[in-house]
Amino acid sequence: MSESKTQTLTIDVSNMNYVELNEMVRRSEGDVELTGCLGQRFIAAGMGARNVRITGVPGNALGAYLNGARIEVCGNAQDAVGDTMNAGTIIVRGGIGDTAGYAMRGGKIYVEGNAGYRAGIHMKAYQDKLPVMVIGGCAGSFLGEYQAGGIIIVLGRGAGVNGKPIVSNFPGTGMHGGKLFLRSDCADILFPKQVTARPATPDDLQEIVPYLEEFCGIFGWALPELMEGPFTLVTPDSSNPYQQMYVPN
Repeated sequence: MSESKTQTLTIDVSNMNYVELNEMVRRSEGDVELTGCLGQRFIAAGMGARNVRITGVPGNALGAYLNGARIEVCGNAQDAVGDTMNAGTIIVRGGIGDTAGYAMRGGKIYVEGNAGYRAGIHMKAYQDKLPVMVIGGCAGSFLGEYQAGGIIIVLGRGAGVNGKPIVSNFPGTGMHGGKLFLRSDCADILFPKQVTARPATPDDLQEIVPYLEEFCGIFGWALPELMEGPFTLVTPDSSNPYQQMYVPN
């Protein structure tokens, strides 16, 4: 364990269980750097305005209930990243597991690689808060399931390789709020009946440019190159989006 002149506490967590690790982080003051992370859960849960940098692979529920901290992961992350987060930013320089951003109501999640199943499930806007998730690669099935607010952007790097689609099955199932932006014409994607999928207009894209600028600044991507590709905008298209799921048509 060491502390730099900038008051960043560095902790080797390779031999710590998650309870010991999280207690040490809570007791510390200022910014924290965790090295040797391997599956420890609940890191920075509920944390306010601090910076946490992680080398390795954090376990489930990284940044759950996050309340303003900035978390950066130099590697992959497991399931439930940003579960019910309220504010702050989570940056993952790799891929993430399932259910990222579950019920998040504020803050931003930026993922350079792919996301697993059910990213953005139950995402919702709350008062003046607007949750945003940007996925640089592809997303698994049930993207934005039951989404009630916020913005999910999938940029699709790697889509088409070995037949991999930008998003797998059932995107937007039960969606009744918010927006999905998919960097693809989505010609081969089957959307549920309760959403509308149409080409995004230049005016539509202006809404997400600030998030793409920040994403590109973090990961070193080229914004003009991203903006050249077609985007599909997916939004709810029913006052009763669940009807077709339970009532015969």
